[in-house]
Order: sequence, then structure tokens, then C-alpha cells
Amino acid sequence: MKPLVSVICIAYNHAPYVQEALHSLFEQTYAPLEIIVLDDASKDNSVENIERAIEGRSVKTVFHASNRGYTKTFNQGLAMSTGQYIIDFALDDRMKPDFIEESIKAFEQGESDLGVVFSNGNYIDAQGNFIANHAEELLRKHLMPYIPSGEVFHWILRRYFICTPTMVVKREVFDRLGGYDETLAYEDFDFWVRSSRFWQYRYVDKVLIEKRKLANSMSSQRYAHHLNEQMNSVFKVCEKAFQLCKSKEDFGALAVRLNYEYRQCLRSGHLVLASQYRQLMREAGVQFNPVSYLARWVNRVNRKKIRI
Repeated sequence: MKPLVSVICIAYNHAPYVQEALHSLFEQTYAPLEIIVLDDASKDNSVENIERAIEGRSVKTVFHASNRGYTKTFNQGLAMSTGQYIIDFALDDRMKPDFIEESIKAFEQGESDLGVVFSNGNYIDAQGNFIANHAEELLRKHLMPYIPSGEVFHWILRRYFICTPTMVVKREVFDRLGGYDETLAYEDFDFWVRSSRFWQYRYVDKVLIEKRKLANSMSSQRYAHHLNEQMNSVFKVCEKAFQLCKSKEDFGALAVRLNYEYRQCLRSGHLVLASQYRQLMREAGVQFNPVSYLARWVNRVNRKKIRI
């Protein structure tokens, strides 16, 4: 028998899109599926639209009376699930009909330490119109030389290259990690860092997901947490990554990330956090590159509160 796949569907003020998203799930060519839908106290009519879309179907539902946040809501759905594979599906995105089938096929062809399969995706606007292709944009801007597979830990430290909603995850990965870290403002970077240290990733070079880009999109902003919360979360993940680095290549990749995040802190005026990055770079033995000398000068100017 084919393995059971649990799809954890989360909505937050996604009323215009939940029915379209759920219909794309119901039209999957793969079976069996376990569908769990959680609404995190939407203020619009998301719940009404969800109930209309799932009428007559076998779907587990949870409708929160108060907002708990994305990571806690997902972990609740994870605890309810029983599938061998897990999909985190925000209900403002759309699946291609063969998304799950192609992903499970990649798992069946992979080694036992394959933990995550991800694919290419298209970005769409509020009306569902094409905006851009994820992989093509990365390559066109020379942000990545190619989309890597296998051991991707050092790649993840350097650059965000995974289209998040395309991921299908083996259950044992979440079991080992304990689900998402609920102390963070968002989960993606932390999950990639912790999971890629212990499991292989495989890339499927097909467009299998359409990710909606909205000003208030859950999949793009995860509840639009304040910038300071996001930056603090990134630093916490970098601290975890420091503990997980093993090779010269790992520390070299971490150096790229730390220098980048350090400059972002200076540009946004988060000087305390910038100093914490500097300390972490010292502990990691990271040498300041020429760009960072400029960043250090900006740091001095910021400390004197001189407007540039």
C-alpha cells in the first residue's frame, strides 16, 4: 500500500483563497491522504468558506477562538496527524494536481536518509496571475549557481533557495526536531538548518506549487511579525547553526550568513543585535571581509546618532 500523507492546512484571514486552495488539494492524483484543517482565529469569513469547501469530505478541523501563531498551530496539527509524510500547506497557495505524487515518487527513489523533498514553484498574485518562477529568479540574479540536492546544510547557511510550500517532509524528521520551534517568529530557516544537518534533501525540477504573494500573506510574512522579532529569530537560528557546523566549509558558509545579517542589523539600526553578531563571528573565527569594514564604520556613526 502507498504511504499515508498528512496535509496540515492552516488558514488565517484567507477567506478569498481557502476554497481554491482546498480544491487543489482534493484534486491531487495521489492517495491516501489525511487532511487536517486549522483556522487560527481568522477575523474574516475563512471558517465559513472552509466549511463550505470540505462539506461531505473526511477532514479533521480545528477552529481556534483566539490566535495562537503559526508554529503552535502547525504543531497542534502535527500532533493530530498519523501520516508517514507531512505537508505544511498554507491556505492561500495552490497545488498542482501531481504535487504529492511526484514528491512521494522522489522519496521512493531516494536513500533512507532522505528527509525532505522540495520542488520548483511559481509565484502568483491575488488574482492568481503568474508573477515569476522561483528557480529561474534565483539563477537569473546569480543568487545560486544551481538548485542543490543531497547534503545542503552549507548551502542553506549561505542563501535561502527553497520554495517553502513545495516541501514534503518525512515524519521522522519532525519527530526528531520536535516540530517547529514555537519560540521563533517564523519557522522556515530554523527547520532547514536543523533538518539538513541530519537528513538529505532532494530537488524535483518541476513546478508543483503556486505560491501566492500578498502584502499580508501567511506564506510570505507568517503573520507579519515585527521586523525586530524576525531579526531576533534569525540570530537564534544562527546560534544553533554555529553549534551544528562541523567542517571548514560549514563555517565558511556560516561566515557569509553572519556577515550578511550583521550588515542588515546595522542598516536597520539594530545595534545591540549587530554587536551580538560580531561576538558570534569572533567565536566562530570569522574574519571580517572588506564590506564589513564599511559596516563597522556605519556602526560607529549609528552609535553617535549621526544621520547619514
